Amino acid sequence: MTIAKDTALVLFSGGQDSTVCLAWALQRFARVETVAFDYGQRHVVELDVRPRIREQMAALDRGWKARLGDDHMITLEALAAISETALTRETAIEIAENGLPTTFVPGRNLIFLAFAGALAYRRGARHIVAGMCETDYSGYPDCRDDTIKAMQLALTLGLDKRITLHTPLMWIDKAETFALAEDIGGKPLLDLVVEDSHSCYLGKRSLRHDWGYGCGTCPACQLRAQGFRKFMTQKKTAKR
Repeated sequence: MTIAKDTALVLFSGGQDSTVCLAWALQRFARVETVAFDYGQRHVVELDVRPRIREQMAALDRGWKARLGDDHMITLEALAAISETALTRETAIEIAENGLPTTFVPGRNLIFLAFAGALAYRRGARHIVAGMCETDYSGYPDCRDDTIKAMQLALTLGLDKRITLHTPLMWIDKAETFALAEDIGGKPLLDLVVEDSHSCYLGKRSLRHDWGYGCGTCPACQLRAQGFRKFMTQKKTAKR
């Protein structure tokens, strides 16, 4: 695969999707920087696992180590202050009257991408990589492909500089995301995703499942568990 000479900025939360996106970017770009957002999320433990994942990722491949650049942390306390959601408050995770899950944080991805665009501009990066997905998602409107395309246009116009938003997971499900990790980095990367990435909305890392750590009952854990079971079933079927 040809390595582009450009710099890419990856929205790297420490979750399964963003970890696979980081590996995807390291395959393709000469320099890859990462950014995370501390917005008062209940599952702030995801930010704690990030340094280890970066270290482990660099240890997997010499080329990745050479291409992995700076990490950035942006604090967005205002987002939690104006959000009444299950990700920023001790409230139940359920479907709200508007049909969206209470874990939906209005404007979160729009804000993330706006700040990422500003950071990318300063760091000389023309590419932003993010893990939004319209196949396996909770109905979040800011994860839709149309939303991402609109943000790409807005950033390009607003910064007067061509910005490309890459969403490599947009049209694949969680099982395919596990498969993509294995395709990119073999069993070592798959094991890293399972063992070190964090998806649980409640921030639980005391319970270890075959798919990783988490409470096992929240929507994020259920989606990850279902995806891992499907992935493993497909692997067994392929070997027959």
